[in-house]
Amino acid sequence: MWLTNSSVGRKVVMSVTGLFLILFLTFHALMNAVALISFDAYEAVCEFLGANWYALVGTLILAGGFVIHICYAFWLTLQNRKARGSNAYEVSKKPATVEWASQNMLVLGIIVACFMCVHLYFFWAKMQLPEVMGDAPLAGKEALELSFSNLWMLPIYLIGFLAVWFHITHGFWSAFQSLGTTNDKWIERFKCIGNWWATIVMLLFAIEACYFTWFFAIP
Repeated sequence: MWLTNSSVGRKVVMSVTGLFLILFLTFHALMNAVALISFDAYEAVCEFLGANWYALVGTLILAGGFVIHICYAFWLTLQNRKARGSNAYEVSKKPATVEWASQNMLVLGIIVACFMCVHLYFFWAKMQLPEVMGDAPLAGKEALELSFSNLWMLPIYLIGFLAVWFHITHGFWSAFQSLGTTNDKWIERFKCIGNWWATIVMLLFAIEACYFTWFFAIP
């Protein structure tokens, strides 16, 4: 199959699944921002999403895309190292135009994956998974309190947000480039859009994490 047997096909899969994650992050940041204004409104949003089958299906699709994204990332890395052979161990000076994030996408991806596992444990596993299993889930505010009542969780989240920022500032424009939708003019525009988008969304996440920690963890 072209999507799995060719390097171009695998990059297309990486790009599409990466864009799915970008959309999810945007929605998630905006959803959490509701809790900055009113916990009751946040509860209403959580209940609305938890009570609808399409929200659960959407979560499974996004989770599947995330798993595929990770698997393909490792696959592409192994294929690239195999193709380079002994040259992979040669020390050479990297071009100045090669971004740091581009050189460390796998490491950043691993950090992001570990961060997402921690986040999913405190939220999805406590809120949506119990509903699927027929048990009583935690309310939205209760899940926030469980996660952010510990001060040591804040640096974990901030480090995770920073890793996500680096990962998606490169991944945003790289995805459009792999899909063949860019040229010399638009590639710079996509880089600018990606940098601004990632900064705004990750800054919003950081503000939310700091606020929830101050609210739940500081007497």
